[in-house]
Amino acid sequence: MNNQTYSYAGMFTTALRWVAGWTYFSAFWRRLILENKLNPDEAGYIGEKFNHFLPNALGIKPIIEHLVSNPESLWWAMISFTIIEGIVGLLFILGVFTRLMSIGVFSLALGILLGSGWLGTTCLDEWQIGVLGVASGFTIFLSGGGKYSFDEYFIRKNKSFASTKWFQFLGSGMLPLTEKVLNKTVLVGAIFIFGLTLFTNQYFHGGVYGTLHNLSVRPHVSISNAKIQNDTLSFIVFRDEGADVYGSFLIGIKLMDENGNTVFEQTQTQLSQLTSAHIKNEYVAKVKPGKHSLILPLGAKASLNFKETIFTTLEGKYTLELLDISGVKWQEKITVIKN
Repeated sequence: MNNQTYSYAGMFTTALRWVAGWTYFSAFWRRLILENKLNPDEAGYIGEKFNHFLPNALGIKPIIEHLVSNPESLWWAMISFTIIEGIVGLLFILGVFTRLMSIGVFSLALGILLGSGWLGTTCLDEWQIGVLGVASGFTIFLSGGGKYSFDEYFIRKNKSFASTKWFQFLGSGMLPLTEKVLNKTVLVGAIFIFGLTLFTNQYFHGGVYGTLHNLSVRPHVSISNAKIQNDTLSFIVFRDEGADVYGSFLIGIKLMDENGNTVFEQTQTQLSQLTSAHIKNEYVAKVKPGKHSLILPLGAKASLNFKETIFTTLEGKYTLELLDISGVKWQEKITVIKN
């Protein structure tokens, strides 16, 4: 293969490079130019959206949890990601150091895939973006920028650096690989990416075999560490499923004895009036009272605490029940043992 062959290959993938580049540059454009989505104190803060990835992320959940638990670190990470996306996307569109930028596209897409591949209410939105971005990055790495790129302009102008081996690996033009090595690289890379596609499609959605599922459709709230000590009922709520564009709206909390009698209750109105004394949030996405309910955004985790003298009189087995506005209920057992 010669430089002309690579020039044609890169030219044929121009539309793919431009579109893929825009998907990343547009993240920078949306967050800083069209709106300010990097302000933690304003609605639409990108850090809260990043928090939505947490519940079902694959492999990188500890990293996400660390960031959303530390707001300052999260802010710096969001700034860094946004700048990187802007630089990578713009240079990818322009075809400047195309192969280096394709590695950036591959890496960013892989991060999207692992973090948010499970999200998507009407179709598998984030998964599709992730796998197609990975495939695009790999493809453009092989083809280079082609005729409509600055890399090709440098080559045509006989710039001294454009003839170096490092530029061939990081820019465009002929890859300094033998045909045998290149054939194996293409095949192994394609097999890996196709395998990654099938694996993540099955892991996130059951899309290869078995029963299809979409964790973004219905809200789900897990309850943990539920207990009654002295005069306090406390438990942790974690919104781990459902759409990322709106919260779960909690309109009722009940504590019932073994006979189904309600011994403690919080109504819709009471939940809408809870204060910081009742709610201790752990992440950037916060459980908070709304106008008519207690709102649990996707990825939010908080400890809820209620103090009542009646709790000091309880003993035995009880059921804690949470009621969503959709009618869905979640329950957790509590055993109270008197000293």
